[in-house]
Amino acid sequence: MSTRRKFIKNAALLGSAFALARPLAACSGGKKTFQPVKEIGLQLFSIREALDKDVKGSLAKVAAIGYDHVETFFDYNKKSPKAAFWGLQVPELKKLLTDSDLKSYSGHYQLHDFLTRGNGDQSALSYQIDIAAGLGQQYFIVPVPPLMLLDQLGADDFQFMASQLNKAGELCRKAGLTIGYHNHFWEFRNLAGGKKGLDILIAGTEPDLVTFEMDLFWAKKSGINPDDYFSRYPGRFAMWHVKDMDKNNTAPITGGDQDKKPSLDILQTISYTEVGTGAIDFREIFSHQEQSGLRHIYVEQDVIKQDVFASVKQSFSYVKKNLIS
Repeated sequence: MSTRRKFIKNAALLGSAFALARPLAACSGGKKTFQPVKEIGLQLFSIREALDKDVKGSLAKVAAIGYDHVETFFDYNKKSPKAAFWGLQVPELKKLLTDSDLKSYSGHYQLHDFLTRGNGDQSALSYQIDIAAGLGQQYFIVPVPPLMLLDQLGADDFQFMASQLNKAGELCRKAGLTIGYHNHFWEFRNLAGGKKGLDILIAGTEPDLVTFEMDLFWAKKSGINPDDYFSRYPGRFAMWHVKDMDKNNTAPITGGDQDKKPSLDILQTISYTEVGTGAIDFREIFSHQEQSGLRHIYVEQDVIKQDVFASVKQSFSYVKKNLIS
C-alpha cells in the first residue's frame, strides 16, 4: 500500500512538473525555428521610369503580378530636401501602398556626406530616418558608398564608414529602424593588405545595430560566392537582392587590373537578365537562407530591355515557382 501511495504521489509531482515546463518553455526566449522566406518583394528602382509617369497605376500592376512588398529608393537633395516620392508626400505614399495591398519593409537612402571621412554631416541621416519611419519601414538601407570616393576607397574609408554605420544604427534604433548596407562591386575590390571593403564593414559594425543586404548579382559578378560570406558572417545578411547575370557576360569585374579601372568604364560593360534566365544558380544560394539570417528578398533588374512589367513578372514567376517553398 505504501509503495502504491508513493507511486501516485511521484506521478502527481511529475505531472505538475510537465504542466509547469510548458509555460516556462514558452517564455524561455529560446532560439526560434528558422522560417524560409515566403514573400517576394520588388526593388522599385527596376520600374523607375514607369513610376515617374504613373505611380498609382505602376504599383497596381506590381500588386497584380503578385508581389507582397516593395523596397523604395529616395534621392536625397542636400540643397533643397523634399520628402516626396513621385510627387507624393510620405503619408500619401504610405496610404497608396496600403490601398494597393503592398507592404514596404525597407528603403534605400543616401548618406554620402555622413560616410565621408572629414565630413560626417548627419543632417541627411536624421531627415531620411523620419521618412523611413513615416512609411512604417523596418530597415534603412545605405545602397552605395560616397559617390565622390568610388574609385579612391581605401581601408581607412571603410573603417570610417563602419564606425558611422554604428552611430547611425543607434539613431535608427531609437526610431524603430535597423540600418543596413547594400553592396555593389566596390566592396569586393582588393585593398592594401588583401582586405576587402565588405569584410571591413561587417567586422567593424555591431550585429545588433547593423545588418547587410547582399546583392547576389554584384557578388557573383565580382567573382565572389555569396555562400562564403554567409558562412563567414552567419546571421548578418537579413536581405538579398535577387537579380540575374547575362550568360554571355560573366567575366569578373574585380581583382587584378580590374580594381584599377574607373567605375564608369566597368558599369558600361554590365548586362542583366530576368531571374532564372541567366548564369546564377539561385537554387544553391537559396539553400543557405538560414545561415544568412535572411528575412526578405527583392527582385531587381537595373536595366530592362523589354516591357518592364513583363520583365518583373517573369522574374517573379521564376522565384515563386522555383525558389519559394
